[in-house]
Amino acid sequence: MHALDLPGFGASSKPTTAPYTARYFAETVRATMDALGIGRAHVAGNSMGGRVAIELGLRHPDRVAGLVLLCPAVAFVKRTYHPLVRLMRPELGLLPHRFARAKVEEHFWSLFANRDEIDPSMADVVVDEFQRIYASAGGRIAFLTSARNIYLDAPFGRNGFYGRLSQLEAPALFVWGSHDTVIPPAFASHVARWLPSAEQLVLDGCGHVPQVERAAQCSGLLERFFARVDGLAPLQVARTREAA
Repeated sequence: MHALDLPGFGASSKPTTAPYTARYFAETVRATMDALGIGRAHVAGNSMGGRVAIELGLRHPDRVAGLVLLCPAVAFVKRTYHPLVRLMRPELGLLPHRFARAKVEEHFWSLFANRDEIDPSMADVVVDEFQRIYASAGGRIAFLTSARNIYLDAPFGRNGFYGRLSQLEAPALFVWGSHDTVIPPAFASHVARWLPSAEQLVLDGCGHVPQVERAAQCSGLLERFFARVDGLAPLQVARTREAA
């Protein structure tokens, strides 16, 4: 199993001129698979990572066996602040600034429905790491550009996200949190409309980061889903040959 720090985040490089789009990240994942000699793999992603996993499946269907998408950052349908976000320039991240530690910690805890499920020391580690990365110009550019691109991702129309989603070939499991305030489970209705073949479930009493808040349950879901995909693979290949 491999866990990636995408460019701009974690310990990876943070180029200030990178586009930080879903396509850019997906191509980075593909290149990483090439470098590691991985021809085809199951892919799981949370939030923006889920959006990147979907993009990888759309652009390189031959490289993805199955997808588990944990509260993925699908395209927003009601984009109230769209004009304002379009005007905001992530290049302003080149100017030194920082978020107050209390605000970062408040946002961290807002990702979870039940704080009792989270080790309090984790907040200190995550907040310290965010502050460290955001202190660099590259980290600020990556964060602001990525967030802007996610919000501006067109839901419909030419090259709209949901129309493209309907072309996803890999078996997919969407997992939502009932108390997710970032990507609410109401998005499941859009996924059901455009990708009815996908499996979906909502974890009751869970927030935006189920792999942390419900670690054991999520691990079980991934193992069972991917095992089932592997078991169906010969049948899927046979059906493809028959269709050809």
